[in-house]
Amino acid sequence: MTDQFNNQNGYGQPGQPIPPAQGYQQPGYQHSYTQPVVDAQNPRKTSSGRTFGTAFAGAALACVIAFGGFTVYQNVTGTPSGGNVTLGASTNTEIQAQSTDDTLPEAVAQKCLPSVAAIDVYTAQASTDMFGRSTSSSGTLTESSLGSGVVLSEDGYIITNNHVVAGADALKVTVGGEEYDADVVGTDESSDIAVIKLRNASGLTPVEIGDSDNLTIGEWVMSIGSPFGLEQSVATGIVSATSRSQIMSNSESSGSDGYGYGYGGSSSQSSGYTIYPNMIQTDAAINPGNSGGALVDSNGKLIGINTLITSYSGNYSGVGFAIPVNYAVNIAQQIIEGKTPTHAQLGVSLSTVNSQNAKRYGLKVDSGAYISAVNSGSGAAEAGLEEGDIVTKFDGNSVSSASDLMLDVRSKNPGDKVTLEVNRNGETKQIEVTLGSDESSQSAATQQNSSSSSSEMLNRLLNNSGSSSKNDAA
Repeated sequence: MTDQFNNQNGYGQPGQPIPPAQGYQQPGYQHSYTQPVVDAQNPRKTSSGRTFGTAFAGAALACVIAFGGFTVYQNVTGTPSGGNVTLGASTNTEIQAQSTDDTLPEAVAQKCLPSVAAIDVYTAQASTDMFGRSTSSSGTLTESSLGSGVVLSEDGYIITNNHVVAGADALKVTVGGEEYDADVVGTDESSDIAVIKLRNASGLTPVEIGDSDNLTIGEWVMSIGSPFGLEQSVATGIVSATSRSQIMSNSESSGSDGYGYGYGGSSSQSSGYTIYPNMIQTDAAINPGNSGGALVDSNGKLIGINTLITSYSGNYSGVGFAIPVNYAVNIAQQIIEGKTPTHAQLGVSLSTVNSQNAKRYGLKVDSGAYISAVNSGSGAAEAGLEEGDIVTKFDGNSVSSASDLMLDVRSKNPGDKVTLEVNRNGETKQIEVTLGSDESSQSAATQQNSSSSSSEMLNRLLNNSGSSSKNDAA
């Protein structure tokens, strides 16, 4: 599977997109960055090394960051997760500004800032022996990273990125000038969406939710969050592009950018993939700490959740990405209702076909997604797709790799009908498929286990000649 930036036009963006922020972390001594000076009347965030004992409310909660973690909030607090929760503001208001250059940023900021939260992530510190090996927890929680979130309901449901809260042992959230303890309601690692719930919150200001399906390239936007811990920060820009898609393995999205800032998940994340379909590209500044924050339009309506950047330094370089709000809120709604978030699934295992392995193994086309296994009972099986088929188009759009097909499928909803163009032994066929749901499998790894020994052998041959080193699933 390619690590390059993908879209339907084959655009290759320099640099690897990375989550900008699980957090901002205090730079190590080797880094020349100087901690930002904050207002003396509001000294929060002057250091991310604060510690406190387990007497802190919520310290005993070990947040489960996994597909099975949706019942954590209910089990710990005794409060049902879900119910009839209205997400977003119940009323819509239009912003009237004299000019974009004059009062529009002020009006949008005034409207939206009460709906954006700063999330402080605390983890238990492990004791080590003289050889640096972990022995046990010290019983102390230390602020390890931070991010941002967006208020979805008056009683404290907040959407953020999974990579912001992954591995958290406790959360502190600041919104509307007040600080709250918070619990993880649930996460969807494969789409990088998480929902947290503030304890004892009421009367918050939910964001107004916009429509990410009707964006215009060049339209004005504002990013809101806590870059480098400087909460309630705004930056303006435009929609640079839409329909930018990216697949990242969770091992690629964890670690450090080389400058002392962690930017990706934690050891609690699986070895699967995070799939970002149809993201919004913007030049509004997104930096470490902005992850999970808001991208809003000129009416102050939420159109995206800030998530990734492309950068050689790990910091803002003018190319950032937000998960479209229509997609993100759909996942959040499922989490709040106590459901397992579901995504469209074709029901196949895939390998990438390229000119090298096509020539070596006598394949009839030199690009596409090779079907190495078809899951029994899936939409692919019911439509008549077979092992050995090579998918070359998806609803009329060219498919040049397994990643392309995975992204195409994820951009749809369970139950959607799509038309695949496949090459079967040199003959081109049009096959209509009704996409299923990944609820039962939840990860590519589960699907890979269904591969037959013959498909594994062919996949290994293909991989040895330069295609993807994994048997991807869609």
